[in-house]
Amino acid sequence: MFDTLASYKPLLTALALPPASLIVLLLLGARLMVRRRVLGFSVVLTCCVLLWLTSTQAFARLLQVHVLRLPSALSATEIERLQTELKPPAKVGSKAVATPPRLAIIVLGAGMKPLAPEYGVSDLTPTAMERLRYGVWLSRATGAPLGFSGGLGWAQADEQPAEAVIAQRIVQQEYGRHLTWVEDRSRDTRENALRTAPLLQEAGVRRVLLVTHGWHMRRAARAFREALGSGVEVVPAPVGLFQRRPLRGLDWLPSTDGLLQNRLVLRELLGLTMGS
Repeated sequence: MFDTLASYKPLLTALALPPASLIVLLLLGARLMVRRRVLGFSVVLTCCVLLWLTSTQAFARLLQVHVLRLPSALSATEIERLQTELKPPAKVGSKAVATPPRLAIIVLGAGMKPLAPEYGVSDLTPTAMERLRYGVWLSRATGAPLGFSGGLGWAQADEQPAEAVIAQRIVQQEYGRHLTWVEDRSRDTRENALRTAPLLQEAGVRRVLLVTHGWHMRRAARAFREALGSGVEVVPAPVGLFQRRPLRGLDWLPSTDGLLQNRLVLRELLGLTMGS
């Protein structure tokens, strides 16, 4: 029953987010103007203003900074500290003085393409590849083992390959490395955490570098902290952070990038509100 209802998540989410939700309200406002002119006009005007704002990069940035509260990127100092912690322990005689904490890097999936014609095989989306690339870079920089969590989304067909399987192939063929953990059954962020947590706990991991986009980090980190419990530290390792600079006039004009960024941010706010 739950799976049946959850399969409608992509459709319901699309209808709840702009521009679809605002277009529906705009049509209702236009219909309302026939009998209640002032109220109908107010609804139409409000929807037009919101359509404009939610199509601008400036509004998306304001939402990310002041509502989502984006985390900072990992600094060079933090990465150097992780390198030090992962060095083999010093030995006195035949005994090690200390054991470094177990650290893992987990990359979260972000969609797949059943077939990339240029390669002739399935591939990850650009968003997922951006995360995977940073995860591999972090693994090389720190020496920590790497994992990937991602199955098939609710809107994808069961016969398609899981994201994690595709990621494993890419990591091996293009980066010459391997994935220590491959979680290929999750369908959303909550399941990413619930299905990855047992793998990390079994390995004795005490700290997790969580790799996902900045706009997704707040919800993802919350899900992993709940799944792993207080005994495991979750450290945000965000990608896709925008450069901090003053807003320009062009940032307030509608654009495809602006609409996409607003949809991503508003989807995260919806997910946080719904507890997903």
